[in-house]
Amino acid sequence: MTIKKYRQYFINSLEDLYSIEELQSIFYLLAEKLLHLSRIDITLQLDDTLTSDEEINFNQAIDRLKIYEPVQYILGETEFFGYPFLVNKQVLIPRPETEELVSWIIEDVDKKETTILDIGTGSGCIAISLAKKLNNAVVSAIDISNKAIEVAKKNALINNVNVEYSSVDVLNFEDKLVLQDKWKSKFDIIVSNPPYVRMQEKKLMQLNVIDHEPDIALFVEDDDPLLFYRRISELSRQYLKHNGTLYLEINEYLGVEMEKMLNEAGFKHVELKKDMFGKNRMIKCW
Repeated sequence: MTIKKYRQYFINSLEDLYSIEELQSIFYLLAEKLLHLSRIDITLQLDDTLTSDEEINFNQAIDRLKIYEPVQYILGETEFFGYPFLVNKQVLIPRPETEELVSWIIEDVDKKETTILDIGTGSGCIAISLAKKLNNAVVSAIDISNKAIEVAKKNALINNVNVEYSSVDVLNFEDKLVLQDKWKSKFDIIVSNPPYVRMQEKKLMQLNVIDHEPDIALFVEDDDPLLFYRRISELSRQYLKHNGTLYLEINEYLGVEMEKMLNEAGFKHVELKKDMFGKNRMIKCW
């Protein structure tokens, strides 16, 4: 089958589940990965014939798309802040709003050496992007999942940066003893994008997220939605330098509650920031 005919078959197979525009975009992403062809190349080579192996690979992708598996997992990679990142079902797919959080940090940091801790690093997208953009940054990152740390370490190698990774459960107070031994000095910046989606919000989310991305990195119980933020604020009081800064990505519906909690925890100059969609998604404080 030619590329042109298969492209139409691909769209026809999935048009009941996705918009035509989305399917066209997905097809070109898959073609770049499976055929090593850019969008322009495909336009110039529409009459080329796919090999049987290439058709098999595309058909497998169609089967995965039919169960709403994110294309990033099918590709095994994505882009964040202009950098390549491996992703699988052990880590969240990086979001554009998290790029805004990274940008906020970069805008605030001066050129001197800066020590940074990323809590709940997942794919490593925050820690690695900061290490790439801030030449004088010394970056450490922790996550409860050893499998996520494996992905993050690979991403650090791909992006040619040094990030020190550790497996830590921030909800387990005993792990604080581990941190005390490991980090004698404190950090200028602590940043985190922890689980913050309440279970009651799960029904509002798309199947590609709730059926495929890791629950442990997404959800918190309805009766204690600030659980991780309280623990992170406690760690930050212990491991931030004097006048150090805490940056957090937050649930858009809990901005007021977050400000109140941080003020009560002793943080100053709590600043809530909206993302590109006008939602309260970021907060920083000292």
